[in-house]
Amino acid sequence: MYTREIQNPRGSPIENGIPLTGTWNKAFAQVDLLGIHRPFSWPLPRWIRDHRIKEWESFSIQDDHFFLEAHLGNFKLFHLAQVFLYDKETEQNHVYRKLLPGNRWRMPRSLNHALVECHASDFLFRIHTWLNADTVKLDLDIEPTKRQSAFTAHLAFSLGANDVTPVAVSLNFTERRNMYAFKALTAVRGDLVLGDRHISLDPAHCTGIFRDYKGFFPYRMRGVFCGGMGFDADGRRYGFHIVENQARETRKNNENALWVNGSFTPLPPVRITMPGGPESDWVIQDVEGMVDLVFTPKEINRFGANFLITSGDFIAPIGYYNGALVSGNNEQIQVRNQWGIGEKLYLRV
Repeated sequence: MYTREIQNPRGSPIENGIPLTGTWNKAFAQVDLLGIHRPFSWPLPRWIRDHRIKEWESFSIQDDHFFLEAHLGNFKLFHLAQVFLYDKETEQNHVYRKLLPGNRWRMPRSLNHALVECHASDFLFRIHTWLNADTVKLDLDIEPTKRQSAFTAHLAFSLGANDVTPVAVSLNFTERRNMYAFKALTAVRGDLVLGDRHISLDPAHCTGIFRDYKGFFPYRMRGVFCGGMGFDADGRRYGFHIVENQARETRKNNENALWVNGSFTPLPPVRITMPGGPESDWVIQDVEGMVDLVFTPKEINRFGANFLITSGDFIAPIGYYNGALVSGNNEQIQVRNQWGIGEKLYLRV
């Protein structure tokens, strides 16, 4: 069975100007990739190196009523905030997006106590990461449009419970250029208001995955992200987040994760194929027999941009997973019509 070393917490994923590689069971106290010495083969000013770092935070949340996916990203030439809300009862998909040019704000270097927000006259997206208090909070306040209802959300991820095991990884693209990711599966509490409909979230039945990314990603960045969460047939909270990206040495180190009742299992590298294209079934498999999933899109979300010196294509269908995963104690976890999201990203920036 596949396994990899889970290391004890450290202060930073950079030591003596060199990025570390590996998997940890806690967020780093400080993540400043500008501390890497000579990430490129030629000397570059600090502001250029800073512009090569892409960073974002994202949330996947669901209960019996809805599935919510929210992203807030700083890609230096532009900022992107987008929210997908799928109403399971009415089968309606609500999409909210704000694209802002320039480098107006940056994502936090520490999750211990930080606040970042995208604030416009009709769109508020605020993230308060407060790991010192074992919580991450998401606030959304979006005005109505001709096509979409007003949407407000106040949500909190509870990271202090004994059954929550976060994971942090640092993976290299080259010897001196890396990416960092932090992920946690937790119960979620809070309230949603969509139009005139109000939903109070019961943490006993609502689950979410919080993700924090930053890295010297390649100029032509490609990645496929797959994630789902909920409760298995025995009522246990579980979730997974599986990625096929451009990092090297993916067998020794990768970011693939499975949680069952808070217990974390590192998953092996996978191959994600789409024989009929991204709008039909996605096949997610490994060579160890630990990952065997099929993702069936139900609602397609797509966003593209082309601004001369930068372009991107983001496909993010919401749908459901079927198949099986194997946990660290060799237990087969049956995945049956589990709601989740798939994301296929191409970005040139």
